[in-house]
Amino acid sequence: MRVFVSVVDLGSQSAAADHLDLSRPVVSRYLAELEDWVGARLMHRTTRKLSLTAAGSEILPRCRQMLELSSDMQAAVSEPDEAPRGLLRISVSTSFGQAQLADAMAAYVKRFPGVSIDLQMLDRTVNLVDERIDLAIRTSNDLDPNLIARRLTVCRSLICASPAYLLEHPAPQQVEDLRLHNCLTHSYFGKSLWHFEQAGEQVSVPVQGNISANEASTLLRAAMAGAGIAMLPSYQAHVHIRRGELVRLLPHAEPRQMNMYAVYASRKHMPAALRSMLDFLVVRFPQEPEWDEGL
Repeated sequence: MRVFVSVVDLGSQSAAADHLDLSRPVVSRYLAELEDWVGARLMHRTTRKLSLTAAGSEILPRCRQMLELSSDMQAAVSEPDEAPRGLLRISVSTSFGQAQLADAMAAYVKRFPGVSIDLQMLDRTVNLVDERIDLAIRTSNDLDPNLIARRLTVCRSLICASPAYLLEHPAPQQVEDLRLHNCLTHSYFGKSLWHFEQAGEQVSVPVQGNISANEASTLLRAAMAGAGIAMLPSYQAHVHIRRGELVRLLPHAEPRQMNMYAVYASRKHMPAALRSMLDFLVVRFPQEPEWDEGL
C-alpha cells in the first residue's frame, strides 16, 4: 500500500523507487501483489504516464487511511523522540508570513534550537511533494482531499481605507456604495466581486479600481497611501487600524470568512520537528485570534 500511494503521489514508479529506496522491479512487484490481493487492476501503465483505474480511485483513500493507522499504532508504543531537530521547509503567503508567521517562527526556534526553518513566501498553491515542502499554511474553504490538514484559525477580512482617502471621498454606508469607489483588488480573490454576509443574508457587490495585485501586502501599502478602499485580512490590517493609519468601513457587513490550515502530504514517519511544529501552530493561532480582539 505504501508503494502504491507513493507511485500515485510522485507520478511514476521510478520516482517512488527512489523515494522509498527500492529498486524499480521491487516496486512493480509490490504493485502487482497488491492488485492480486485486491482482485482488480489499480493503474493504467503506459510509457508516458500512470493513471488510476476506477478501482484504483476507490482503493487509494482507503490505503491512505490504513497507512495513517499503522503510523498511529507505531507512535502509540514508541519511545518519545529526542528534541526535534532538522530542516523544515514551510510555504506561506507573503502577507501572513510577514504579518504573523515570521514572529511565530522566531518563537519556535527559541524553544527548539535544533530545528532550522526555510520559509518560502509564495502567493500560489504549491505542490508539496514536487517542491519538497514539509508544511504549508493555506487559507481556503475547499482543501485538496488528498492532503492532510490541521485547522488553525479563521481568516476574516476587513474593508479599509486611509483617513486621507476618506477626506476626499464620502465613506460608504452600505456595501452597494462600494460600486462608487476606487476599490483595490486582489488578482486571485474577489477581483471583480466582493462577497459579504449582512443581516444574515449573502450579498455580492461588483467592484472595480485602478490597482490590483497578487498579494495583500501591496494592497495594504496602496490603501495606506490613499489610493482607494481595500479588503484586507484582519491579521494584517488590525495593527494599522489601531494606529489610525487605516479606518475600518462597513463594520455591519462581514466579508466572507475562510479557514486557515496547516497542510502536509503524509503522516508516514512524521519527523519530530514537523509534529512539534504542528502542535506549536495550533496553540499559536487559535480559533479566536488575538488580532481580532476589539475589531
